[in-house]
Amino acid sequence: MLPEIFPSPASRPGDRRKAAALLLLLFCVALFVSERFRFWVGSLLTYPVHYREYKEFGIRIPGAYSVHGIDVSRWQSRVDWTRVKKMKVGDVKVSFAFIKATEGTWMKDPNFEFNWENARKQGIIRGAYHFFLPNVNPKDQAALFFKHVRLRSGDLPPVVDVEEPRGMSVNQVRQYTKKFLELLENNYKVKPILYTNKDFYKRYFQGREEFSGYIRWIAHYHVASLEMPGDEDWHFWQHSDRGNINGINEKVDFNVFNGDSMELRKLCVP
Repeated sequence: MLPEIFPSPASRPGDRRKAAALLLLLFCVALFVSERFRFWVGSLLTYPVHYREYKEFGIRIPGAYSVHGIDVSRWQSRVDWTRVKKMKVGDVKVSFAFIKATEGTWMKDPNFEFNWENARKQGIIRGAYHFFLPNVNPKDQAALFFKHVRLRSGDLPPVVDVEEPRGMSVNQVRQYTKKFLELLENNYKVKPILYTNKDFYKRYFQGREEFSGYIRWIAHYHVASLEMPGDEDWHFWQHSDRGNINGINEKVDFNVFNGDSMELRKLCVP
């Protein structure tokens, strides 16, 4: 006969302790060897029991733009994308979402897979971004991003989020950022998106020919309009980091696209 792994209620206390120890051991082994199991456990621990309901977005929405979006990371936990999709205030609704995938060479956002798949299921145009560290090998960072991000037709191009020099010189930041952008383009066969804040852009990228062809996503908060240095074009504007939306309990970044819905889809992966 096979040994009884799960003892009956009549089993002795020692047997029950052994079974509990075995289950705990199996659980720990699964956590150690399976990334998918770690993701599942982490998702259960962070899944909101109750979502707040908002009547308004809680921020001023810039006028003259018809296409709006959000961006999320682990700080927003697992998003209820059905609620996000359904929320509409006046003519404003969420049409696109940027979702954090990776950072540096070691960190995958624990909520990326859930948010990545479920945003698409709700018909929200999705984009994945990497938080780039200029003082870390771009090839190693790109390898992490490639491992976890598979783009499909209709997805936005990959995004490099660069906000900190991390002790590197201006030329080094430019050199390493350019290398990372090139690696993304070579792998996905589409021009990537460069995200940063307005001041960082002005210091490191303004007027630089090697960065002129990239899609620009600029963060600049709590102003009526986005005026770029040197009158350079922008495509996405992250205008607030304090928005409210159904399906997310934490504050969330809001964005607008500088064009209409047809132009947005033209930027997407064919």
